[in-house]
Amino acid sequence: MMLQTVSQSGAGMAGAQSIHANVYATQPLAKFGTHGQLKNIIPKIISGESRACFAVTEPGSGLETLKLRTKAIRRGGKYHISGQKIWITSAQVASKMILLARTTPLEDVKKPSEGLSMFCIDFDKSQPGLELKRIQKMGGRAVDANEVFFDDYRVPADTLIGDEGQGFKIILHGMNAERCLLAGEALGLGYAALKKAAKYAKDRVVFGRPIGQNQAIAHPLSDAYMHLEAAKLSTYHAARLYDASSQDASISQQTVGVACNSAKYLAAEAAYAACERAVMSHGGMGYAAEYDVERYLRECFVPRIAPVSREMILNFISEKVLQLPRSY
Repeated sequence: MMLQTVSQSGAGMAGAQSIHANVYATQPLAKFGTHGQLKNIIPKIISGESRACFAVTEPGSGLETLKLRTKAIRRGGKYHISGQKIWITSAQVASKMILLARTTPLEDVKKPSEGLSMFCIDFDKSQPGLELKRIQKMGGRAVDANEVFFDDYRVPADTLIGDEGQGFKIILHGMNAERCLLAGEALGLGYAALKKAAKYAKDRVVFGRPIGQNQAIAHPLSDAYMHLEAAKLSTYHAARLYDASSQDASISQQTVGVACNSAKYLAAEAAYAACERAVMSHGGMGYAAEYDVERYLRECFVPRIAPVSREMILNFISEKVLQLPRSY
């Protein structure tokens, strides 16, 4: 609800993404971190003294998280990290990074989900072995997205979150939270676009009448509103399940995953429809930066693509809910 409000204020995805990693990326730390980690890290993130970024995606693995190659090799009291991450939001300003890396090579594990470990590391750009490259983006340009290169970057062994080799199970707690947050941000973007469109449709007069008096303008906007409302119910349901699952053992992680993925899918599609119709309702002025709706349309591609594509969500639902054969 907080990030929906930020996005809906007009700040859009850029405004929400400037802070959202501090919310979802810290969920695994909050659940599996040691007392010392929680005491030293979480209060500083809450106060704003520290900012966090989330590093999972790699150029060669993308959606295949289990095949990531960034490695963290323990030598004495330190882990030596080498590899590459991509699409890391706010890395330019972050002082902490929640990192997923391989502590056992993929070739040496029985299952791909084994051998991954999660860390909360100091992200110190002045130290050797760390390089950032900013990515030029289609939208959300107020917030940086980056490639991050590690070359024997050294971190203390006590930055490990939970047990070594259990990182994939741990990170799921952050992934489900991220889907909820992206859904809320998409909703805010859609509502903001509709507000702009409705105002323009009332103010713009053509042939002696407001264009909003024409059903060809009014009905698509009304339809978009109802889809946003339905997606909002799905999103709030997913958020409730996510919160309740920490106290109610009868709520499985699969149940939470289904709800969070469904919410992200529905909210992203509803937001896209709202933003596209807002641009079209403005006519030629929808293409002008002055009215903001073109920015909303560019930004609403983010929840459709990230952190997981629409197609992979459909694959997940068909396999886990409908029990259909896996297609990939």
